[in-house]
Amino acid sequence: MCHSLAGHRQDFTVDAFLNSTALVAFSEIGDKTQLLALILAARYHKSIPIIWGIFIATVANHALAAGVGHFVSGLALTTYMPWIVAIAFIALGLWILIPDKMDDDEAPKKDYGPFLTTLIAFFLAEMGDKTQVATVFLGAKYEDAFAWVVLGTTFGMMLANVPAVLFGDKVLKIVPMKIVRYVASGLFIAIGLYSFWQIFNG
Repeated sequence: MCHSLAGHRQDFTVDAFLNSTALVAFSEIGDKTQLLALILAARYHKSIPIIWGIFIATVANHALAAGVGHFVSGLALTTYMPWIVAIAFIALGLWILIPDKMDDDEAPKKDYGPFLTTLIAFFLAEMGDKTQVATVFLGAKYEDAFAWVVLGTTFGMMLANVPAVLFGDKVLKIVPMKIVRYVASGLFIAIGLYSFWQIFNG
């Protein structure tokens, strides 16, 4: 019995990590934070401090987002949470189909050096972004795997943005944006539909 519970727990955490990684990595393609990574790489030509800035900003932002999701899942509206999560994932899937653009007022203006500028810019750019919203709902969906959600979403963010920093616009020229966006959208919608299936068959 103990072995069975341990195996189920391991499967749950692996599922949380892999889903979080895949969803964020795909949804980041063409996202404004990836465009921001390209801008910062072109400005500084120093990949290591930019990558560290992205990493720390993402951990902080996504820990906050997953924490919100974990908190919300424990409130009195827990009964409605599966419905909210299912609807939210489908809505996010449709949102991904809308390409992002980097507005002039979102690009970093003050220069604090590559690391600090990246840290501040990425943290602020992620506020209200689709990946942050997705992390909130991943935190609610996998409320018992908070750390794995944060690790997964951070890893997904790094998978999408490190190549943008290292290789710049060359990556965007060979990645079929529309196809990747459709795949990411399909993943979110599929999870939403699967969540509905669990509600009706649970």
